[in-house]
Amino acid sequence: MIHVVGHTAVDHISKVPHLPAKNCSTHITDRQIYFGGGAANIAAGIAMLNGKTSLISCVGGDFAGSDYDLWQKNLGIGQQFFTVPDSHTPTAFMFTDEAGDQMTFFEWGASRAFATAEAPGLPFVHLATADPVFNCKVAEKSKFVSFDPGQDVFYYSQEQLESIIACTDILFANQHEVQQMCSTMKISREKLISLVEGAVFTMSGDGSTLYMDGKEYFVPVVPVTLADPTGAGDSYRAGFLTAFQEGYPTLTCCRIGTVTASFVVEHVGCQTHLPTWEQMLERYQKHFSVLEPRK
Repeated sequence: MIHVVGHTAVDHISKVPHLPAKNCSTHITDRQIYFGGGAANIAAGIAMLNGKTSLISCVGGDFAGSDYDLWQKNLGIGQQFFTVPDSHTPTAFMFTDEAGDQMTFFEWGASRAFATAEAPGLPFVHLATADPVFNCKVAEKSKFVSFDPGQDVFYYSQEQLESIIACTDILFANQHEVQQMCSTMKISREKLISLVEGAVFTMSGDGSTLYMDGKEYFVPVVPVTLADPTGAGDSYRAGFLTAFQEGYPTLTCCRIGTVTASFVVEHVGCQTHLPTWEQMLERYQKHFSVLEPRK
């Protein structure tokens, strides 16, 4: 069982010609509403890949019985929710320009309940974007910890990052988040890598790099027609974690994450084009040859 901690959210995804400068504006060429939230995206990805997962999240009074609620139940996601009846389920407003660059505004809503919620100790947990205090408490109590600060990296203090990194087995981050963590912790990139058992740094369309046992392994992206980059990182983590839990070599897990992400970016929305394990495997074999055996 892979427990995932973090946001469940409703995504409002808009396309714009360019991201405006401060005090400027632009026009929206398209706007759609999708299921989202980093943790929920990862849980949905794991469930589609036939993995067992439980989502620990905060939702508002508007969630129960909604289409999103039914979607998660149909996927078989275990819902361990803190419900705040008089609050909104978190909502993200994302704007993507023609170059693929993105800007996000996030309404925490019910996720503020993380600050006072009881933190569980778990055997295998992935900590996605959520309240830093809650994530630190879960990390301290849990056996195996995968950590991804995501866009909430700016909310972590130096002490909180030091605390959670000390408990982290696998660290996920993109290049911007790595830079911010190093700045907050006042350490180098090399030092950050040395503090965890394994680190996976993603670089958007330039692939990803695995750091483990003092070695560095580059994983290229799977070339597809990009429709929207939103959710690529979450689906990468879903693929990686599902494979890791099944005992595949870590580098293979990165490749499976890359292949999983390639499906998601072909369509707009984080959960609209998640692959099954069979679909992932077919594309994996086209780009990375035979899947290595499990440990």
